[in-house]
Amino acid sequence: MAKAWQPLLAEEKQKEYFVQLMQRVEQARETEVIFPPESEVFNALKLTAPEHVKVVILGQDPYHGPGQAHGLSFSVPEGVKLPPSLRNILKAIIQDYPEAQAPTQGDLTAWAQQGVLLLNTVLTVAQGQAHSHANWGWETFTDTVIERLANEYDNIVFMLWGAHAQKKAALIPDDKHCILKAPHPSPLSAHRGFFEAHHFVQANQYLMAHGRTPIQWAPGISVD
Repeated sequence: MAKAWQPLLAEEKQKEYFVQLMQRVEQARETEVIFPPESEVFNALKLTAPEHVKVVILGQDPYHGPGQAHGLSFSVPEGVKLPPSLRNILKAIIQDYPEAQAPTQGDLTAWAQQGVLLLNTVLTVAQGQAHSHANWGWETFTDTVIERLANEYDNIVFMLWGAHAQKKAALIPDDKHCILKAPHPSPLSAHRGFFEAHHFVQANQYLMAHGRTPIQWAPGISVD
């Protein structure tokens, strides 16, 4: 992970639960296919240093199909077919910014490089088994990331989609950040208000109002 995260999380990594979590994941890799690859588990923290975080988009756990997960919530490597939730996210961006060019691929690394922390609450999963590493200890770790970030920095937009993500609002002081809630972008729930939430334009309006550079969510969006 980025060096800037080390002071925030050094104590956490020494705790018994985290040591056991790392051992359990390592052991699982000996007999199962685990996603994402070991080198990409902490990609969200590698690509976005805490002092650069402007927006946090919380996912649940990584995609569990071959070649999909690469350590960023909702993102897939370039060339991989867009999962349904990501397709709806990109559709919502075009609704918010009709002048934007519709994204043709689902690698959201460019967002991470602009300050969007794409964090899943669970960072590993077994192939074909959604939520298989839930309650292994990842939630304790990622709750610490969210809580430390929310308490030590100001004016961050937290996008909380679906009931699972919205529970994390309890960790975030709402007097110093912007908390945006909406249904999950999954096809099962997106029709209940995800497209009408306009989170992407709201996030940029908040950032600009607090003197921060907005996010270019897609090519063609003016961020002046």
